[in-house]
Amino acid sequence: MAKPQKEPLRALGEQEERELQKVVKATSERIDAVRRAKALLAVASGQSFTQAARWADFKSGDSVCKLVKHFNQQGLQALQIGSGRGRKPTYRHTERSCILQEVQHAPDREENATATWSLSTLQQALRHKSLPRIGASTIRRVLHEAGYVFGQTRTWCKTGTAERKRKSGVVTVHDPKAEEKKV
Repeated sequence: MAKPQKEPLRALGEQEERELQKVVKATSERIDAVRRAKALLAVASGQSFTQAARWADFKSGDSVCKLVKHFNQQGLQALQIGSGRGRKPTYRHTERSCILQEVQHAPDREENATATWSLSTLQQALRHKSLPRIGASTIRRVLHEAGYVFGQTRTWCKTGTAERKRKSGVVTVHDPKAEEKKV
């Protein structure tokens, strides 16, 4: 005799059932969402967790049990990938401009303990100011897309520009053919 289910599926609303049916029939839907929807519909039709797991290609009834628990708490959000999995967040224009603004001004020697930016010091400064989870590889990618390179002077500078010492002082020189040379 089958064990009673610890946390049975709550009654589905008409809208929820229609959404689950739509997800199962959709050919453009993610396969993991389709499997979750199949399992929920199987449990709603009276099948046990083990039978629903077989029908939806899950390894065990325990995964269906966890899915039912999440569905009871979150509703249709349980079909989506859980937090911490999948693609990392994409930084929008505002975050990218924040990175570029930070690299354009010289670091504060006392606050940042450096005279020039490196990826790690830039990362620390950005984490303290506005982007608490930003990584060095993201900063590097954003800087390269904006045309910055890490030069021999160990500082990030705009591609096609260089600072030269003249009698009158330090001058920024622009190379008009910099875009041609990139390719």
